[in-house]
Amino acid sequence: MSLYIPFLDDPIPGREPEGISNNERWWVERQEALEQAGYMLRPRFRPGWQPSWIGTNKQFLDFEDGRSIRLRLGMDATRISDGKPVMLKMLPSEEGPHELEINKLFSTEPLSSDPRNHCVRLLDVIELPNDPPIIVHPLLRPFSNPPLQTYGEFVTFFFHICEGVQFMHENHVAHRDCTFGNMMLDPSNMFPKSFHPSAIDRSKDFRRKAKWYSRTRRPTRYFLIDFGLSRRYDPAKGPPLDLPIRGGDKSAPEHEDRVTLRNPFHTDVYHLGNMIREYYIQKYQGFKFMEPLVTDMVQNDPTKRPTMDEVVTRFSEIRGKLSTWKLRSRIARKYELWPVTVWKSVGHWYRTVGYILGRKAAIPEPK
Repeated sequence: MSLYIPFLDDPIPGREPEGISNNERWWVERQEALEQAGYMLRPRFRPGWQPSWIGTNKQFLDFEDGRSIRLRLGMDATRISDGKPVMLKMLPSEEGPHELEINKLFSTEPLSSDPRNHCVRLLDVIELPNDPPIIVHPLLRPFSNPPLQTYGEFVTFFFHICEGVQFMHENHVAHRDCTFGNMMLDPSNMFPKSFHPSAIDRSKDFRRKAKWYSRTRRPTRYFLIDFGLSRRYDPAKGPPLDLPIRGGDKSAPEHEDRVTLRNPFHTDVYHLGNMIREYYIQKYQGFKFMEPLVTDMVQNDPTKRPTMDEVVTRFSEIRGKLSTWKLRSRIARKYELWPVTVWKSVGHWYRTVGYILGRKAAIPEPK
């Protein structure tokens, strides 16, 4: 289950906005213990909270404390020691041990400092009496929000994610759910003043829209999250074999037969390829350069798919053949109305001239 479900910010059907849901109540009851552990929840989740919109003529969604969470598993917080925004996740009993194991593995030296490690960093583990462990991660943001603007920005994103999955495989770990919802970006450079964790288009104080910079102007890193379905395998026993697990993407052909042992590394490759096929090749113009690689990644026969080493090598070759003009071009939706195309293109190239004069790279990589 993805850690970032709380980013869904529409009201919960069937509940008065002044009320606290059962999902939220679990966190409210532990607010004082979390504060003692060094983490402060938002005012809404503190005992004695009174809605700030009572007595006004405004809608509750116009207020910072009117934004709730969807699931009990995830909660945003602030680390008291330095004001760092973080996410807390209660680990369910069935997936928790695996998630904690994988989080610790990639957050511990020597793996944690490897530049190819794109697994979200584990900052802390909170142990409360009679409760499952609560893990602490940095506050991240869905990788597609704001949308990728250029093919150069897409190249950075896809390479980071492929490199991250390759690194996991090298360390004998299959992600098993590396799908659209489990790919995130580090917002610290693009959103220097952060944003509201439950309404990510708003500023942290909820008074205005969140200010952000493009990836080309302020490059970012991309991360994989949610290791509840991930597993580590013993290389001494040969290639990894396991029963298929259906995560966010249930379309992999091997999921049709859930009683035959399969190599989960093959399914990771499928998930990555299918994500690009569904969310970019089918929806946006100009992604023909990805079609041969993606076609191989989503083959019905898992054994015919390339390994992640081969995916990274082939994508590096593809990247090297893309012209600077292509890399700086705008990613446009298919069937875009021509007035929209003209309007957006003029603004895009105006900004691009500024990037060129400012010596911003066509493939934006963070330092």
